[in-house]
Amino acid sequence: MPIKIPDQLPAREVLVREGVSVMDERTALRQDIRPLQIGLLNLMPNKIRTETQIARLIGASPLQVELTLVRIGNHKAKNTAEEHLISFYQTWEEVRHRKFDGFIVTGAPIELLDFEEVTYWDELKCIFDWTTTHVHSSFFICWGAMAAAWHFHRIPKYTLDKKAFGVFRHSNNAPASPYLAGFSDDFAIPVSRWTEVRSADIPTGAGLDLLMESDVTGPCLLAEATGNRLYMFNHIEYDSTSLKEEYDRDVAAGTPIEVPHGYYPDDDPARRPLNRWRSHAHLLFGNWINQVYQTTPYDLENVGMSLDTP
Repeated sequence: MPIKIPDQLPAREVLVREGVSVMDERTALRQDIRPLQIGLLNLMPNKIRTETQIARLIGASPLQVELTLVRIGNHKAKNTAEEHLISFYQTWEEVRHRKFDGFIVTGAPIELLDFEEVTYWDELKCIFDWTTTHVHSSFFICWGAMAAAWHFHRIPKYTLDKKAFGVFRHSNNAPASPYLAGFSDDFAIPVSRWTEVRSADIPTGAGLDLLMESDVTGPCLLAEATGNRLYMFNHIEYDSTSLKEEYDRDVAAGTPIEVPHGYYPDDDPARRPLNRWRSHAHLLFGNWINQVYQTTPYDLENVGMSLDTP
């Protein structure tokens, strides 16, 4: 089944061009099945690019998924037109009465701030707590994962001496996990962050399983049985050119930045970068969607009534 997104969302044209199956609203209404309700709290500055990245991965599922775009209510976006936000986004206050099968919280370029210094931290804490009663499964990404890990488990983040930047090999620590079905023993994932979490700080007995990690950049993916939560500390959702755009931006601004590790052929920025993570990105999101589908209540109103895990 295809993904259902608003007919005029800019991501639609990109996804259709790439061959992703996208359902128009009229057709969706004719189908006598319940689509999965997935919310995306988009904290990234370039919201159009991020919503396209996430919709691309969710849209590859054979299930019908309805994506709801959500934003922080008291934060004004600087890099996305207000018209786009008004047309396609709802504030969390506007959707907080709803139940969701899945809810995604993205990263944000504010990782060097203490969590409590983030202007919308109080609202984000409320959203994290709300997911425990209104969301069947949550998927936190990069800074969003660090923020959630701090909120739920007080796992700290540490500032790095230099940016972890590039495409790094990661190990599959749990081949039997349903989230890693079909994964290779090791695989490449993009990393772009100035902070890290450390495996030594993952509390024992908290139901947290370290599914992916890198010898160089540390923990990558945690799964938590309680609440069906995933914490992805890297950017497996990135486009082929995302790291290039970050690198070119910093070079143009005169910001010291190293060539992203393992990204360009022969580490030559003049050459076209190769996407070595696309298949595993689709696998991870597809496995997550499948787990949500297999375990979520058919009646959305029953979401949050039980913390039974798959």
